[in-house]
Amino acid sequence: MSAPIDLQAIFIPNEDEFFRVKLALEIAIDDVVREPGCLRYELTEATEERLVLTEQWASQADLDKHSRGAALQDLNESLSALLAEPVRVERL
Repeated sequence: MSAPIDLQAIFIPNEDEFFRVKLALEIAIDDVVREPGCLRYELTEATEERLVLTEQWASQADLDKHSRGAALQDLNESLSALLAEPVRVERL
């Protein structure tokens, strides 16, 4: 069995868009936590300057499926005009 995959996604909101970014993330979290293989998907830092989403997936296959899924596509669409820079995803 492979080790879980840990990630952090970092979101930098445009000025005055913090609450809209946070709401979009909260909506996505409600959907993603029900995806197969999702062990953790939670907002672990939220300031006006940045929001950090911490993720843990049971396998690479589960992460790949999430990456192609509707919840992430909807989130990316919701955030398209709200972020100052592209989302940074870091493997931990």
